Amino acid sequence: MKGVVFTEFLEMVEAQFSSEMVEELLGSCELASGGAYTSIGTYDHRELIALVVALSEKTGAPAGALVHEFGRHLLRRFTVGFPGFFTAARDTFAFLAQVEGYVHTEVRKLYPDAELPTFECRSEGPDRMDMVYRSSRGFADLAHGLIAATAEHYGEAITVEVEDLSGGARKHVRFVLRRPAAAE
Repeated sequence: MKGVVFTEFLEMVEAQFSSEMVEELLGSCELASGGAYTSIGTYDHRELIALVVALSEKTGAPAGALVHEFGRHLLRRFTVGFPGFFTAARDTFAFLAQVEGYVHTEVRKLYPDAELPTFECRSEGPDRMDMVYRSSRGFADLAHGLIAATAEHYGEAITVEVEDLSGGARKHVRFVLRRPAAAE
């Protein structure tokens, strides 16, 4: 997993909790990297899981909720760091439909060794989109947070239903996105 994910997670922890919490997390987890992350480095995704679990234990917040919030944090950071991705789309559905073919292509140019999840989008009319997530890492809550923050970015009221197709592993998930039908 790319180091930028780790550095952003620690920035979120510092902003939402404190720099002391970051130090506690890094000190309480047995991390092969020693907790020294660079944005361009590559690290074992299990280190992020360990950090999330430790944060959950220290705060009492469910791990899935923390990962979801991290997804929201990441999307807000992406809108600042990569505004062209967002201006190229007119709304949430248009943006999400271009993630696999455009956004991930550009990410791979920056990070050729990045292991990205896959997303298959299918339009089910103007007010519904099905988005299927697949990843060996099981970070569907992160994807859900990214989706929710995308809708906020575009100012849309979109509901998201989540169906885990991997028996609880969160590695193969269908997101059903719906926006209110336009008034007749």
